Order: sequence, then structure tokens, then C-alpha cells
Amino acid sequence: AHVVESGGGLVQAGGSLRLSCAASAQIFRTYRAWFRQAPGKEREFVAAVSWTGSNPTYADSVKGRFSISRDNGKNTTSLQMSSLNPEDTGVYYCAAGAPAPYRDFRYYTVWGRGTQVTVSS
Repeated sequence: AHVVESGGGLVQAGGSLRLSCAASAQIFRTYRAWFRQAPGKEREFVAAVSWTGSNPTYADSVKGRFSISRDNGKNTTSLQMSSLNPEDTGVYYCAAGAPAPYRDFRYYTVWGRGTQVTVSS
């Protein structure tokens, strides 16, 4: 089982980016999540969604600015990020395999290599 992220990049504060995560079929019916890690900081939860695309869950720091969604026809998960600020800078990881929208990264069994998001002020 594997997931692969894409869509990171450099954006100015206030801008938008869309991240995508392609997953293998073995982990279709599990929760998908996005985590991020800034230099010198611990990996933190960003958002999660069920395999049906329902019950999206967000960290308070991104609520109202980020939106997580799934396209089960393509087995992809997307993270639409808007109103970005420099504090959103970090490596964003797609994760899968959890049975519920856990905010603890240890519940997710499949991880991508990450994609860099840099927000300039």
C-alpha cells in the first residue's frame, strides 16, 4: 500500500494551493489525513476525511481556510488551502490506514514522502 503527494510549491501570503494524494487500492476504505511538519517542530494534524468523503475534521488553525475532499473514482484525496500565511509553511504529508479521523499520527499506517509548501510574507 502506498500514497503519493503532489501539488506543493511556493506561494505568497494570502494565496492558495491545492495538494493531491493518490493512493493504492488496498487502503481504499480507510480514513485519509493530511499532516504537516515545520522545521524544528513536531508533525501536526491538519485534516482528515472518511472513505466516503464525509465527516471532514480540521485542526483549529486551518478551519475555514482549508478543505479536504476525496474523489473515490480516482482514489485521490485533495487539500485545498486558501488564505495561506507563513505559519502554514512546512512539509505536508498524506496519510492513510486509520479506522477513524484520529489526530494522532501514530494511528496512520501508510505515509507519503511529503510535499513542501512554502508561504512567503
